[in-house]
Amino acid sequence: MSARVLVVDDVLPNVKLLAAKLTREYFNVITAFNGPEALEMVHRESPDIVLLDVMMPGMDGFEVCERIRSDPATMHIPVVMVTALSDVADRVRGLEAGADDFLTKPVNDIALFARVRSLVRLKMMMDEWRLRENTSGQFGVIERSGTLLNESFERARILVLEDSALDLDKVTETLQRDHNSVMATDTGAKALERALTNELDLVVVSLTLVNEDGLRLCSQLRSHERTRQVPILLMVDEGDLNHVAKGLELGANDYVIKPIDRNELLARARTQIRRKRYQERLRANYEQSLSMALTDSLTGVFNRRYVNAHLPRLLERAIDSQKPVAVLMFDIDHFKVVNDSYGHTIGDEVLREVSARASRNLRTFDLVARLGGEEFIVILPDTDGEAALIVAERLRQRIADVPFTVSAVGADEISVTVSIGISVGGRLGDTAETLIRRADEALYEAKRSGRNCVIADARIAIDG
Repeated sequence: MSARVLVVDDVLPNVKLLAAKLTREYFNVITAFNGPEALEMVHRESPDIVLLDVMMPGMDGFEVCERIRSDPATMHIPVVMVTALSDVADRVRGLEAGADDFLTKPVNDIALFARVRSLVRLKMMMDEWRLRENTSGQFGVIERSGTLLNESFERARILVLEDSALDLDKVTETLQRDHNSVMATDTGAKALERALTNELDLVVVSLTLVNEDGLRLCSQLRSHERTRQVPILLMVDEGDLNHVAKGLELGANDYVIKPIDRNELLARARTQIRRKRYQERLRANYEQSLSMALTDSLTGVFNRRYVNAHLPRLLERAIDSQKPVAVLMFDIDHFKVVNDSYGHTIGDEVLREVSARASRNLRTFDLVARLGGEEFIVILPDTDGEAALIVAERLRQRIADVPFTVSAVGADEISVTVSIGISVGGRLGDTAETLIRRADEALYEAKRSGRNCVIADARIAIDG
């Protein structure tokens, strides 16, 4: 996996050493020698990961990390602090500043490359969700998700796999400080069962189990759709870097060294919970934006944008399968009179009820969309001209025969009718544009013919 790595250190030999190691692994390396230069490079070069020295004159690594994390444009870039500091308090301070990991010099190559590859994979996934959010933001349908550090880390649902009673008590008590709900188990089979039946924010897996390999659970969690995105935090013995590297390769997100420092465990757990919740917010925003972009907010049916994307594909399939597709265009007769007589609130009620009646009287795979105003379209796959005429006439009757109940004072019920035009396509050379145009022309003919009627495009007799 190739990636752009920014190495930041005020000591030139340290920069050269790290750059040489990374270059041999086919990473693209860029460098900076102080905090301000590092921030400039982060904005200008958009690295995939930052390897950041802590002890630099002027602006130290902690401040650089905090600035990267506080900027919505750069907060998603992974930061690994690489330093001679080995005190647990320094590691915790770095993690609380937003660092993804804290590697002590001299850096072990196995740990370095495993961490870089793991975090770059994570960034690529987050970049995809951020790109989708940015696209949605351009449509103006959602607000941005804020920053990662703004996400809550409290009241998480956590599963712990540990067969040491002493370690389990320590881990459970520590994680419960954030008002978390912690489930514990001592076998991988039980852990997998609980993971598949509960919504989890974090899974903590010991790699020092007596009778089984905790990495097996990591593999199983990543193979199930339900648990694929749940963060995994490993607990490992000091020096067991081969297992750490394998765990990160299998999809684990982070690790903590035994004997466990409570503050470090809490800091790493908070980082993973925050990231999961931020990613879920991105996904939810995207799904919401997709729904808002493709549906009509008043009636709940699809909108013109969806029709423009869906009908060409449907028509292409109809041509390939030699099965016709029918289009009904209809609008509400004298709808302006409704608005002028009763107000736009009642007009909205009529639009919603027309949409509901249309949807109720069609097959589940037929499509209803509001094109704008009082104009609607219905798309009927695998439907010839004769069948389309039957459907259109039934729809017209369902709307005209039963008065609409509305909330207007002095007008509990009002009569509503629609005019409908039909076209059918599926021949080589047919396009969505021509199909819609022919249905629209038939609709106008229905209006000229007195309204509250169905008119088919002249080609239907030929196509049928």
